[in-house]
Amino acid sequence: MDNLEERISKIKLVAFDVDGVLTNGEIIYSESGEEIKIFNAKDGHGVVMLNHKGFITAIITARQTPIVDRRAKDLGITHVYQGAKNKLVALQDLMGKYNLDYSEIAYVGDDMPDVCILERAGLAFCPNDAAEEVKKICHFISSKEGGRGAVREISDFILSGIKDKTLV
Repeated sequence: MDNLEERISKIKLVAFDVDGVLTNGEIIYSESGEEIKIFNAKDGHGVVMLNHKGFITAIITARQTPIVDRRAKDLGITHVYQGAKNKLVALQDLMGKYNLDYSEIAYVGDDMPDVCILERAGLAFCPNDAAEEVKKICHFISSKEGGRGAVREISDFILSGIKDKTLV
């Protein structure tokens, strides 16, 4: 299955890492120790558009912070796996819920903990500032950095491949 259009046509679930994908990877702490993340509104709209077209969307992240739950709720992402030390196990749980195989998965990751999924996903994506090892295995490398429009560009890419098709 070498054709990107063919790969896109099979996708039912799009999952995202957080740090370095939905954010630029910076972690800010307030004086009180609260973790602060900055999310890009255009990236968020890309996720919303995927939801509106019927894609299942998910977050799989090794870190755990309440702000990720808040952002997921704002975007309509109903599947959030935080503290996922083994991201593949989290993905397999989600795949089981929907009876999906790897060819139906698109994943956006940026660093070594994402490789276990990126190697298996039907479509593997990364921002242009991802680790070099990650770039080598992705089907599409965004021209944008993580947290700075990469997710929107990737969402647009996926949506352009399905044209007016609505998933169920």
